[in-house]
Amino acid sequence: MPDRPDRRRTTPRTDRVLADPRLRAAAGRLGDRLVKAAVAGALARCRAGEVDPARVADAAVAALPAAATSLRRVVNATGVIVHTNLGRAPLSPAAVTALEVAAGATDVELDLATGRRGPRGAGALAALRAAVPAAGDVHVVNNGAAALALVSLALAAGRTVLVARGEMVEIGDGFRIPELLESVGATLREVGTTNRVRLADYAAAMDDSVAFVLKVHPSNFVVEGFTASVPVDELATLPVPVVADIGSGLLAPHPRLPAEPDAASTLRAGAALVTASGDKLLGGPQCGLLLGRADLVRDLRRHPFARALRVDKLTLAALEATLTGPVPPVRAALTADPAALLGRAEALAARLRPVVPAAAVPSTAAVGGGGAPGVPLPSAALALPAALAAPLRAGPVPVVGHVERGRLLLDLVMVAPADDAVVEAAVRAAAATAPEVAAAGAAAAPVPATERS
Repeated sequence: MPDRPDRRRTTPRTDRVLADPRLRAAAGRLGDRLVKAAVAGALARCRAGEVDPARVADAAVAALPAAATSLRRVVNATGVIVHTNLGRAPLSPAAVTALEVAAGATDVELDLATGRRGPRGAGALAALRAAVPAAGDVHVVNNGAAALALVSLALAAGRTVLVARGEMVEIGDGFRIPELLESVGATLREVGTTNRVRLADYAAAMDDSVAFVLKVHPSNFVVEGFTASVPVDELATLPVPVVADIGSGLLAPHPRLPAEPDAASTLRAGAALVTASGDKLLGGPQCGLLLGRADLVRDLRRHPFARALRVDKLTLAALEATLTGPVPPVRAALTADPAALLGRAEALAARLRPVVPAAAVPSTAAVGGGGAPGVPLPSAALALPAALAAPLRAGPVPVVGHVERGRLLLDLVMVAPADDAVVEAAVRAAAATAPEVAAAGAAAAPVPATERS
């Protein structure tokens, strides 16, 4: 029996594989390092007998990433509109175009008429002022926590901040509001009890050391039962400014979120400053919004630490386009028609039933990101066997849903209609890798979804 050929002799040389026109073109798009890594992997598979020597270049091309980033596009079918683990608000097409414009040299800090230095991000700030006329002035920093930290550092370093005990909240990833304020030199003085606080509690705690009263919107929880809190208009009667951290970035009242605080109403109620996030209910890029009294905002803008929190030109461009452009995906999802969503789910289910047990079911979406905790939003979902959850997350375009009572729900509230075909293709591919789904039983009765992240 003749000896088998030594694969080390038949494996092509690295330089010959790299000379493939497809790989040369990819190097210009992805960089040499990623292309060489794909080639090295294909050559290793060839030496192991997994790839034919004549197909090494093909294997390397197939292994190339879609872009020069480890981040991957994901279809958000969780039913959570603002999903922190999935990057919170997806940008509108107008904001994406603005990012492309801002990616090169721009006049972000140049007055083209005079050739001299100009105000930074003037367009974005003007758009924010126009969106909230109740604000005397506005400023933007790199996230919501930075906005509150800047206020505390500038106004309360070495001084006291009054806050209701029930508003000493923890936000995402273990960060706590009290620790954030104390890290910049403020001293917190709790007033009231966990479930009840009155205006008299604030008044009794007032002395010359108090810099401001902080009103914090609870994030990701609701306190019910024997409760009491003090609204901003009453806090505004105290002899110090009121700073309201509304969190979710709602700029004006929304009919589906009647209990969610918004910047315009909070300022009209007497808040001196409002802080909020730009990548939640506003639907824009990650940033922190500061709105309120012109003199206070001016002092914040000129504070030395403000430089460390400055946003870049990409954020300014995306924020301006979010404020002036068409309705972004987050705000569109808040007004989505459940009947239309159910119709899309039924069409998907009908096309997929020959491949996998599928059904269209009503579901309940959630705002997420700490906004409107406990508020249900009617939606619709595609119900599939739970065994598809992992294969769908591992696909070329991951589709992330949630499993409830033994079945996978792909909620469509944050799935663009144009992505229905992407979801269908992903389910077909996932079913091919999980043959056990063919034997799966019919989906269980629909159950309301709860806030999932």
